Amino acid sequence: MSRVWNFSAGPAALPESVLRRAAEEMLDWQGKGLSVMEMSHRSPEYTSIFEKTRSDFRKLLNVPDTHEVLFMQGGAVGMNAIVPMNLLQGFEQAAFVNTGAWSKKTTKEFSKYGLARVVLDNANSLADTAAACYVPECAPLIDRVNSQQMAYLHYCDNETISGVEFNGQIEALAGQLDCPVVADMSSNILSKTLEVSKYGLIYGGAQKNVGPAGVTIVVVDQELLNRALPICPSAFAFGTVAENGSMYNTPPTYSIYIAGLVFEWLIEQGGVSWAQAQAQEKAALLYNTIDDSDLYNCPVRRQDRSRMNVPFTLADESLNASFLSKAAEHGLVQLKGHKSVGGMRASIYNAMPLEGVKALVDFMRDFEKTEA
Repeated sequence: MSRVWNFSAGPAALPESVLRRAAEEMLDWQGKGLSVMEMSHRSPEYTSIFEKTRSDFRKLLNVPDTHEVLFMQGGAVGMNAIVPMNLLQGFEQAAFVNTGAWSKKTTKEFSKYGLARVVLDNANSLADTAAACYVPECAPLIDRVNSQQMAYLHYCDNETISGVEFNGQIEALAGQLDCPVVADMSSNILSKTLEVSKYGLIYGGAQKNVGPAGVTIVVVDQELLNRALPICPSAFAFGTVAENGSMYNTPPTYSIYIAGLVFEWLIEQGGVSWAQAQAQEKAALLYNTIDDSDLYNCPVRRQDRSRMNVPFTLADESLNASFLSKAAEHGLVQLKGHKSVGGMRASIYNAMPLEGVKALVDFMRDFEKTEA
């Protein structure tokens, strides 16, 4: 069997060794005679899987004892409702940084629960950069957020569609803000080191850089566990989930198991520091290929380009269909850009090896020579 290079934005590629191990253990997990899919979430066997998965995640991200790690359902879109229901008690408003489609969706959903204050955005174009294609200057956040009785400040660390990624700007300011920082890290979690103590809450759907769809990881400061609104369902109340070890509601057991295998794999490779170095190398190779080309263009300002999701367009859009079909013939799939922006997008998460990116850039160079 020949596997393709899968550049899907999510659900995304998983390490081949993880898939092979899961296949080996599908019918008989470690001699127990049953699949993980069939285990009670409260059984000793599954408890051991869960506890190791949680422990490995804490190790990878260096999560301090002040923060809980929860495994929940709902995805990042679900978190758009779950987060305000958990953090708005005693507040009427929260602050939002809008840098793309996902942060805007979060802001819109929040409006059902409170007053959404957009304190920073990239809606206006710059002299050399189009709107929505850069990270705005973050220093003004201090004056716009402090003394405003904000429940929290929310931002999306990596915009999967537009390919805009923060580089620690808000983390660096967190200590100067008088409200907790909440970060959607669905598409770049475990790809760079973080100072977790700077965040009140980090969340991310697993299906991009962690594992299969179905589980959402939440890292939350213990001081924020009891700020839920009365309308918050018990199954989604962070305090209740934490008190019950993520077992108050039956968790997505198999997705957590696969995530645990991914964590083991990442630790074996060298952890998050390894992933960060790999991400920089892969992204540099792909962006340099785009920048050195007359056919390809990336609209994102260079210092704000995502290391995970690389959007690019072709100067001649009539070549789009040919590019995608010929790429597929070369085993390069899921390269079509999001329907809202068009063009192409290559997602190069932790599980995408450098070899896959090299195959893509070789094809891109050959395509430009022969087709453009």
